[in-house]
Amino acid sequence: MPLQENFSEMYGTSGEVRAPYAGLSEWLSEMSVEELAKRHGAAELAFRRMGITFAVYGSNQGDEKIIPFDVLPRIVSASEFSDLEAGIVQRINALQMFLADIYGPREILKAGIIPPELVLANPQFQPAMTQIKPPGGIYSHISGIDMVRTKDDFYVLEDNLRTPSGVAYMLENREAMLRLFPALFQEHRIRPVDIYIDYLQDMIRAVAPKSARGEPTAVVLTPGSLNSAYYEHSFLADRLGIELVEGSDLFADNGCMYMRTTEGPQRVDVIYRRIDDDYLDPLAFRPDSILGIAGLMDAYECGNVTIVNAPGTGVADDKAIYSYVPEIVEFYTGEAAALKNVETYRCREPDALKYTLDNLSELVVKRVDASGGYGMLIGPAATRAEIDEFAERIKDDPDGYIAQPTLSLSTCPTVVNSQIAERHVDLRAFVVSGAEKTCVVPGGLTRVALKEGSLVVNSSQGGGTKDSWVLAD
Repeated sequence: MPLQENFSEMYGTSGEVRAPYAGLSEWLSEMSVEELAKRHGAAELAFRRMGITFAVYGSNQGDEKIIPFDVLPRIVSASEFSDLEAGIVQRINALQMFLADIYGPREILKAGIIPPELVLANPQFQPAMTQIKPPGGIYSHISGIDMVRTKDDFYVLEDNLRTPSGVAYMLENREAMLRLFPALFQEHRIRPVDIYIDYLQDMIRAVAPKSARGEPTAVVLTPGSLNSAYYEHSFLADRLGIELVEGSDLFADNGCMYMRTTEGPQRVDVIYRRIDDDYLDPLAFRPDSILGIAGLMDAYECGNVTIVNAPGTGVADDKAIYSYVPEIVEFYTGEAAALKNVETYRCREPDALKYTLDNLSELVVKRVDASGGYGMLIGPAATRAEIDEFAERIKDDPDGYIAQPTLSLSTCPTVVNSQIAERHVDLRAFVVSGAEKTCVVPGGLTRVALKEGSLVVNSSQGGGTKDSWVLAD
């Protein structure tokens, strides 16, 4: 897959304003750049005052930062979103079946579709889950699918099935836009994104254990205020009307989970966890964990509590497994995958390793177990020394890397230094899976690379975000 020429979300490849952006284009023609920049500054000030921040691990500054917010939205037509939605639902449902299979009969491994060692020796594979069937058969209740667009089509870059983040920014971006540009909303029919909270509440009810009495009691389990996504943890607990807890606030007793309250122990039915598998239960995983709850996995196995997302889901979003998702979709659904993968070279395979090493200057190389833009080489933007150093890393651990062609992500008009400029964007779609249905939020989080020419959109690497509009029919 060769490097693609830029596709502008607003202008396509022809230079003519695309239909979904017609209203925005007209509005921009009447809005001065100075006024736009003024409102842009007001939005960022409001985000800082509200504490919408994140921490960058390893930062020398040690302080929290706001994710830069751009006031020009990314717009998706109703028909475009309908196609994406169908492909996302197909993909997530197939990955749910994949997880149920690898923790059960392992038919896909017996069929030779995926090398067994990629699953069974994967650090994210949790043998404890072979004894547990999650309520409703749902493993990844909350998923995030990262997609990019080229002049040809949308492509899936990554599947996030563990504890995907960013939904708070999606919701806050929309609220900021409604406050700053009410007239612009009146001129468009835009589907709401706050339906995400309704999806979450419905899902919690649907996957609560049978032992739950009446309305299930749910909590958000956070590792604490030092976590980079702590703002989102507290935001979601507040929006859901449930308690934000740390491991020390919960305890297990007789195969059930309880929360310590001023009125005594309260039974907990659903735990929306925002801590990694290894730290969930020191009796089942890392014995030195002080973040989790001793006995949680026993209560989970007894069917008295639901963990959202289930432990062990990470094996399905490993970047090596990603390269097999089209085959996974076809194996479980009998259908061709509606959403395309980016062509991927598995460095564990000799021919792919040779090709990768011979073409590092033209490829994007990623660690299979990394996220957030870390552990990655973008060949066309790297120095010779960086390429040579990365080549040694790959040679030392070929199983730990994949490589992909450098795609030219689509661009979107963005306010940069009080001017409007085209910047590269991606799209994270958020998916909520309950016992009976899979729902895709009509919007998502558009991330934007604020540096000219940059393809790295991650907030940890200096990227910003935009509101994502899905137009109604």
